[in-house]
Amino acid sequence: MRAVVINCTLKRSPETSNTEALAAVVEEALRGRGVEVENIRAVDLDIPPGVETDLGEGDPWPAVHRSLLESEILILASPTWAGQPSSIAQRVIERMDAMLSETDDDGRPVAFNRVAGVIVTGNEDGAHHVINNLSGALNEFGYTIPGQAWTYWNRGPGPGPSYLESEEGRDWSESTGRAMASNLVAAASALAANPIPPPPS
Repeated sequence: MRAVVINCTLKRSPETSNTEALAAVVEEALRGRGVEVENIRAVDLDIPPGVETDLGEGDPWPAVHRSLLESEILILASPTWAGQPSSIAQRVIERMDAMLSETDDDGRPVAFNRVAGVIVTGNEDGAHHVINNLSGALNEFGYTIPGQAWTYWNRGPGPGPSYLESEEGRDWSESTGRAMASNLVAAASALAANPIPPPPS
């Protein structure tokens, strides 16, 4: 089984990312269940805007798209800014929009029989809004969203330290992340055994 984690931090490599740090907890839990994990930091790719899979020469998105189709599990990880997903997360969602019109050889949307989850970090409130925003888009594309396939960390309202700067709440976020990994693998295994059929004609 394979998973791809798309980190939608605004920080370019090699700068430390709080979102990447929490995602690493989930990645470790997935690897502990035998899942191969690929991590993509989307901001490093300079993904151009658009709603097509391939925008031509120099577009890095087709390689990301291949990773999506080679994986049974997708995790979108985003910081919270002004209570919203990062602009990078929105760019990823916009490029994934092309998947709505792509089908496999049996006529199924290409995201069918794949599962997805969401990770959110921030030193302000808004995590549930971001989880719902991203999960709703992924579900529209055809991904199955298992129950509680998410984790988040935030300090609460007002300015304050970030995930890597504070121990407050990290135990909960990390245990929830490990449960998220378990739920994703269980749902992906169930879909592999009993795939969703093509939509009725």
